[in-house]
Amino acid sequence: MKKLIWSILFSLVLGTSFAQVPSENYPDNQASIEHPGVPKGEVLKFTFENSKIFPGTWREYWVYIPAQYKPDKPACVYVGQDGLALKAPTVFDNLIYQKEMPVTIGIFVNPGRLRAANDQLALDRFNRSLEYDGLGDAYAKFILQELLPDVEKQKASDGRIIRLSKSGNDRAIGGASSGAVCAFTVAWERPQEFSRVFSAIGTYVGLRGGDRYPNLIRKSEPKPIRIFLQDGSNDQNSYAGDWWMANQMMERSLTFAGYEVNHIWGEGAHNGKHPTAVFPDAMRWLWKDYPKPVVAGISANAFQKDILIPEEGWKLVAEGYKFTEGVVANALGEVFYQDIPNSKTYKVDTDGHVSALNLGSKKASGTAFGSDGKRYVVATGTSQVLCYDLNDKETVIANDIPGNDLVVAQNGNIYVTAPEGPEKPGKLYLVRPNGEKINVDVGLKYPNGLALTPDQTQLYVTESTSHWVWAYQIQPDGTLAYKQRFCWLYAPDISDNSWSDGIKCDRQGRIYVATNMGIQVIDQAGRVNVIMPLPAGQPSNLCFGGREFDTLYVTCGNKIFSRKLRVKGVNTFESPIKPDKPKL
Repeated sequence: MKKLIWSILFSLVLGTSFAQVPSENYPDNQASIEHPGVPKGEVLKFTFENSKIFPGTWREYWVYIPAQYKPDKPACVYVGQDGLALKAPTVFDNLIYQKEMPVTIGIFVNPGRLRAANDQLALDRFNRSLEYDGLGDAYAKFILQELLPDVEKQKASDGRIIRLSKSGNDRAIGGASSGAVCAFTVAWERPQEFSRVFSAIGTYVGLRGGDRYPNLIRKSEPKPIRIFLQDGSNDQNSYAGDWWMANQMMERSLTFAGYEVNHIWGEGAHNGKHPTAVFPDAMRWLWKDYPKPVVAGISANAFQKDILIPEEGWKLVAEGYKFTEGVVANALGEVFYQDIPNSKTYKVDTDGHVSALNLGSKKASGTAFGSDGKRYVVATGTSQVLCYDLNDKETVIANDIPGNDLVVAQNGNIYVTAPEGPEKPGKLYLVRPNGEKINVDVGLKYPNGLALTPDQTQLYVTESTSHWVWAYQIQPDGTLAYKQRFCWLYAPDISDNSWSDGIKCDRQGRIYVATNMGIQVIDQAGRVNVIMPLPAGQPSNLCFGGREFDTLYVTCGNKIFSRKLRVKGVNTFESPIKPDKPKL
């Protein structure tokens, strides 16, 4: 009797009751049972302890090699977290035999552990939460750069070499609990490397950022990922969040964003019983129609529909530079950008042709055109603001401004950011048409890009070493007032800031910011509506160009990309325009 009373008390403390937790008995899926006549693959066990991604860690992994595998053709791949589970080898035997999934080599890997020097006196360091729950691409790098190459060094017991497909369409990844959010993160970070995800009792809660996914999914452009979700209504509800509600939110967000998503909900708790039962059906669905590729869907995000043209993706304009910056368009829509280390300027004409210009520009970062048709630059080496006429004649506009970027208003006022290093308070300068220089603000953390609103009554400034874009109201004399942290930007898990750099507005007043997560598009009310990742590298600057100013050009490391949009950029050298009110 006492034991029953204590059990009831414990159930009340945990917020559950006996009636709430069902006895989980699931019928055996025929694909999870060994059958006579079905060729049986083999499972080999290995260890890996030479990681550079997670230094010092040791882990075990298992490789399932199907009987049908032949080394003359690279096999499809499934990577499972937390080692052998879900009766996966038997499931793969049956599904491959029934041709319900392709010939697939399974890799089942444990999380890393940093062994204690003396296990009698100290514990190992357990890396599971670090590797699995954390957002970012570290674990994806571990899989792609370390684990899969190590697997290909192994051989089957009969001497067959292991060859794994490099195509993302041939790769699936999965896991349960933290292993599920880990699997999703790998595909999210590397959709061209893994296009199929199995997620069971997924930890999309507040441990290391997984709770951010539903929001990021809704705002980011859809990626070519197919995902199968499983969870039960009696999953965990703890200090980190509600697993059951979080998984439903994931399903709703993925569906909203146009992903190919399937799910099986149950009443189970946080264990592997239901995941094991549904695993064969999940594999059948994930590999359906193979080898037809998984493709990105179309999001229901109305802001994406307003901006993006579905058939128009990013195009590589040019590459091979040291570092590109200072991208700007003139009145014709021709785009100019700098290869800063080489102090060279390049032009993209309205037909997309790139040519090097023999301009006398000193080493420059920020660039802008004025209403006078002249090109204004910040010369970082000499701390000057310079201007170049149509004959490339140089004129010094202002001295002693260690500037980074600038914007020129239609009335000739120039605003310049002067970061002065990450540890020093940055400054904002106003340079009037008569050359008068005024320090109009101080204290921003590495102020970087600037943009004027379409009506040219407000100034936006990116603060690279934070999450913020600041807003100022421009006074009649050109000075600034009513400074506010206006736009909050997203940042990667491993970064303390968004590293916002270049910034521009379109004619409707939307704000486009180059960040370490891609181009973040913000409405007039200061809210991020859309996130546009770049194909490679971190964007540094951007502008609207082309004949109709409807093509976004982005400098990105040693490359420059372009993308045609539904919207048109606003030009500060033209007369100000008043955009429509935002939807609040």
